[in-house]
Amino acid sequence: MSHDIDRDIAAVKQQEALLHLPEFNEEIAWQLGSYIRAIAGKEKLPIAIAVARFNQPLFYAAMPNSSPDNRNWIRRKVATVAHYFSSSYAIGLKLKKKGEKSLACYGLDDSQYAFHGGAFPIFVKNAGIVGYIAVSGLDQRDDHALVVMTLAQHLGIDPKTVSLDTLITA
Repeated sequence: MSHDIDRDIAAVKQQEALLHLPEFNEEIAWQLGSYIRAIAGKEKLPIAIAVARFNQPLFYAAMPNSSPDNRNWIRRKVATVAHYFSSSYAIGLKLKKKGEKSLACYGLDDSQYAFHGGAFPIFVKNAGIVGYIAVSGLDQRDDHALVVMTLAQHLGIDPKTVSLDTLITA
């Protein structure tokens, strides 16, 4: 299914503006990761999951049938989040819109950065970006959606109201 790039860019911008936690600590990281892991177990999703402060892993799980490559994909997606302070999906959409197929056009090594969806910055109100939540193993849009759904659920927001297909863009 083809998705409108401009619509998804606007929707991700809204997600990033809305999904801010009041606080973030080890317990919250565990809750976020465990929530995704429970969904992955129920749905038999072959994914890897990571939640961390930058440079401090707090949760990691690799589900059955996930690939050892998923850990590397997470590392590269997270590097993109750390560099741009935006979700890896947003960066990928912006590159695609410009017709770029690589981050090399910005002097970044594709072996170190990935512009595919699945890593999302953890925003804390009045603090900024303090870490990330990342998933790898599904289609990039689905990786992104799973992370967004998890943050919304944690914040008590109906996940349907912040999905890429639901958000109303101007």
